[in-house]
Amino acid sequence: MSIVKEYEAKLDNKHRITIRGSEYQYFKVKQYGDGHLELLPRILVDPKEISRNTLKMMDKSVENLRNGKVSEPINLDLIEED
Repeated sequence: MSIVKEYEAKLDNKHRITIRGSEYQYFKVKQYGDGHLELLPRILVDPKEISRNTLKMMDKSVENLRNGKVSEPINLDLIEED
């Protein structure tokens, strides 16, 4: 992998570092015993967004319910509360 950008950086008074010109806002940070850091860019998704896989599973569950392919009812009275 080629180097795209290289520069010196300094921690500020709150022990933060600024990443200049990054395409990402969030990173997973790994700190190793020898002092080097690894930053892996992350793209966070909206927690209210439902994934395609979940929607597919929900569609399949509704289809099974409509076709009568269901399990026996669960007796929730048997569950002990803490």
